[in-house]
Amino acid sequence: MSVLVVGSVAFDTLETPSGRRERVLGGAATHFALAASFFTKVRVVGVVGEDFLPEHEAVLTSRGIDTAGLEHVPGKSFHWSGSYMRDLSSADTLATDLNVFADFAPKIPTSYLDTEYLFLANIDPVLQERVRSQMPGVKLVAGDTMNYWISAHRQNLLKVLRELDVLVINDHEARMLSGETNNVRAARGVLGLGPKSLVVKYAEHGSAAFFSPSSFGNGKQHKLFRAPATPTEDVVDPTGAGDSFAGGFFGYIASQKQLTPDVFRKAMFYGCALGSLSVEDFGAERLQRTTREEIDRRFDELREISHL
Repeated sequence: MSVLVVGSVAFDTLETPSGRRERVLGGAATHFALAASFFTKVRVVGVVGEDFLPEHEAVLTSRGIDTAGLEHVPGKSFHWSGSYMRDLSSADTLATDLNVFADFAPKIPTSYLDTEYLFLANIDPVLQERVRSQMPGVKLVAGDTMNYWISAHRQNLLKVLRELDVLVINDHEARMLSGETNNVRAARGVLGLGPKSLVVKYAEHGSAAFFSPSSFGNGKQHKLFRAPATPTEDVVDPTGAGDSFAGGFFGYIASQKQLTPDVFRKAMFYGCALGSLSVEDFGAERLQRTTREEIDRRFDELREISHL
């Protein structure tokens, strides 16, 4: 099965207690695609500038990722600069240069129209809705969003939520989207807005899945499921952790014949494993040298911790 991810391919300048790095390869689609590629075929739709060189694209293609949907245009690629010197769990944004990403209009190649699984990464919900409408035959749709879209583009976002089989967000975003301060009530409130299933990330405290009766197409109400986080001693750069989680999670789902509660639970464990690996170096560098054996060892550690 194949997964299509639509989102940002970018360069990040990062400052953490482990050091400072200039213009490392990053972006939501990059982290997602690398993580998902350990489980299934991945296709990417995004836009990059003239500073995105063949060596950068090779990071993706070396993992078998299809970059036919990566549009190259004149100008500079999206660049974000952030600091984690105050708090590793929350970045201080120093600069956001949208550059060519400011005019991003996702173009779906004809060769991508048979994609079974679609992930709408953190972009303008108008664009997310436009992409979704171009992919009517997908088997499963998942997506992400952030506080800016929740507060400034809520009505457009609500249209997208009704189209999602799975929404993957963090606990702050869930509370903001629902208007609730309690995490469980917040999750139930988000489900009431339309997505069939919800995965909430709690950073170093793991993740939780919440389900509506339509989650698996059987009309049953499935219980909340909680996955622990992998104990990680050396957190170098947490920037891509959430997108790597989403890639591992959705990539594993796409590798299975059908979505069942058991597959969903295991997918969350694989998501946690990829997220924990991604934070061990700057940008996407840790995922570039990750092996499937390492991922499976992390999965086994989580299984032992939780007695899965």
